[in-house]
Amino acid sequence: MRLLIVEDERRLAAALVQLCRENQYVVDVAYDGENGLDLALTNSYDALILDIMLPKLSGLEILQRIRKEHLDVPVLLLTAKDTVEDRVTGLDSGADDYLVKPFANKELLARIRALTRRTGNIAGTDSLNVGPFTLDLVGRQVSRDGKVLPLTTKEFQFMELLMRNHGKVLSKEIILDRVWGPDADVIANAVENYVHFLRKKIDLPGQPSFIETVRGVGYVFKTNHTQQEKGS
Repeated sequence: MRLLIVEDERRLAAALVQLCRENQYVVDVAYDGENGLDLALTNSYDALILDIMLPKLSGLEILQRIRKEHLDVPVLLLTAKDTVEDRVTGLDSGADDYLVKPFANKELLARIRALTRRTGNIAGTDSLNVGPFTLDLVGRQVSRDGKVLPLTTKEFQFMELLMRNHGKVLSKEIILDRVWGPDADVIANAVENYVHFLRKKIDLPGQPSFIETVRGVGYVFKTNHTQQEKGS
């Protein structure tokens, strides 16, 4: 299942991401309300975990905006505030659950499981199809024209990000943040290396790469060239 965590305290965000990934969740993370809202509106998630006190936009403002857009993804609010009024405000704004800091990891995971059981698979699909590629979210594998590609865990996460954002230019900073998380700044040349690894596994010899370099910006995943080749 796919989660979005919006938490501005980087150490806590890193711990939450690690916890969720260790429990087989695919996780995106944002450190301010504007980026969190953008991710929530442009991607499909099974649940959102929102801190209330965030820079730029609060967790409650994110919640109100996504409900206004009729997104019924379950939302768990995280906050240090524990008054009845605070809980009522969060629930009335459209939250499904409310967890007060500090909390036990087991309780957080139990609440996530309860939310996703209650609503079913909000993301609505077990696979993603882009061009000749199929990404199996349950089996955690990618195939091209029905043939399974031998991807590592990190390569799978990178490929999922590319496929979910096909046609969009992704900067190296965004790729590092989404695939490697809060500690990405300590990983030298990770994006370049993994682009090289993926190209060797997903591209065919003598044909244009599906992962195009946008010089000075980042990378974009395109499948248009396959259609041109078939039509030529």
